[in-house]
Amino acid sequence: MKIGIVCYPTFGGSGVVATELGLGLADKGHDVHFITYKRPVRLTAFHPNVYFHEVTSLDYPLFEYTPYETSLASKMVDVVRFEKLELLHVHYAIPHAAVAYMARQILHSQGIDIPIITTLHGTDITLVGLDQSYAPVVEFSINQSDGVTAVSESLREETLRSFHISRHIRVIPNFIDFSRFRKINKDHFKRAIAPDGEKILVHISNFRKVKKVDDVIRIFEIVSKKVKSKLLLVGDGPERKYMEELCRSLHLCDEVRFLGKQEAVEELLAVSDLFLLPSESESFGLAALEAMACEVPVISSNAGGLPEVNIDGVTGYICETGDVQGMAQRCIELLEDESSLATFRKNAFLQANKFDIREILPMYENYYHEILAQKV
Repeated sequence: MKIGIVCYPTFGGSGVVATELGLGLADKGHDVHFITYKRPVRLTAFHPNVYFHEVTSLDYPLFEYTPYETSLASKMVDVVRFEKLELLHVHYAIPHAAVAYMARQILHSQGIDIPIITTLHGTDITLVGLDQSYAPVVEFSINQSDGVTAVSESLREETLRSFHISRHIRVIPNFIDFSRFRKINKDHFKRAIAPDGEKILVHISNFRKVKKVDDVIRIFEIVSKKVKSKLLLVGDGPERKYMEELCRSLHLCDEVRFLGKQEAVEELLAVSDLFLLPSESESFGLAALEAMACEVPVISSNAGGLPEVNIDGVTGYICETGDVQGMAQRCIELLEDESSLATFRKNAFLQANKFDIREILPMYENYYHEILAQKV
C-alpha cells in the first residue's frame, strides 16, 4: 500500500506512535509518506520505503497567524495526487482530521477518491476537543472520516460520551518496539547518576499541567526521606520553570536532575527502578509502557487508559489522581523489598509484551484493508 501519515512531529505520544507505526509499515514493504511541518523526532535514519514531505507556510504580513491548515491541506492534495497514495491516516483530531476532510473534498473535485482514517490519541478529545471553540469541528471531522481508531477503550468511551458520533470507533492500542525498548546493561551509567547506590525514580513527559509533575516531585520528597534515591525528570514544557522552583523550595536540587528532552530515553529507563506517572488525564500512557518494556514497574494514577496498561498490584500500583501520600507509600514498599521489586519488574515486562508492535501492526494493516474494501 501507499500510505500518507499526517501527525505532529514532536515528542508527544501521538507523534511518536504515528512515526513508529509508519516505520513498522515500511519494514513490511509499504510505502509510507509523512506529511508534516518538520521531520518527526523519531524519523532519524534513511529507509528506502519512507518519504518525508515538509509543509511550508507563507509568511505574509496580512496574516497575524500563519494559516498552517491551508498549507497542510494543499500539501496533502499534492502528495496524494503525485505519489498516488491509497489512503490517508491522520493522527490527532485537531487540526488533522478537519484538514483531511478539506483535502478529500478538493481531491474529489479532481476525480480522486481517497479514504481517511483518523486516530484519536487523547487530549484532542479530552481537553482541546471539549472546548466549544473546537467541539463542532472535532465532532464533524470524526463523523466524516472513513475509519476511526482510538488508542484505548477509555478514550473510545470518553469520545462517545462527549460527542454525537455516528462512526464506529475501533480500539487499536499503542505499542512498543522491543528492538529499541528493552533492558540493557548500563551499570556504568547508573553509577554516574547514583554513585552511592541510590534508587532511581524517573518521570518522562511534556511538562504540561495535566501531567502533574509537581506531584512527582512531592512523591519523591516523601520517598527520599525513607529511601536513598534520585529523581530523573525527562522532558520539557511550560511547567518546567515552576518545577525547578519547587525543587529549590523543597531543597531537593541535589537529588533531582532535570534532563530536558532526550532522544534515547531507553538508556535512562534501563537504569531506573520505578517510573512515576501521576497524570490527571492519560488516554493510554505510552511512557509507562516504554518503562515497562525496560522492566521498570510503574506507580501511576488511575486516569483514563492507565489501568489498561499498568495492572495494579502486578506491574506496579495505581492510586487515585492527586494521592501523593498513597503513591509515595507504594514506592517505598517496593524500593525497600528487593524480592517484590524483582517480581514486579518481571511482570511489567510480560505485560508490555502484549503491546509488542508485531502484535499491533497487523491490526492496523487489517483495518486499512477493511476501509479500502468499503470504498471499492
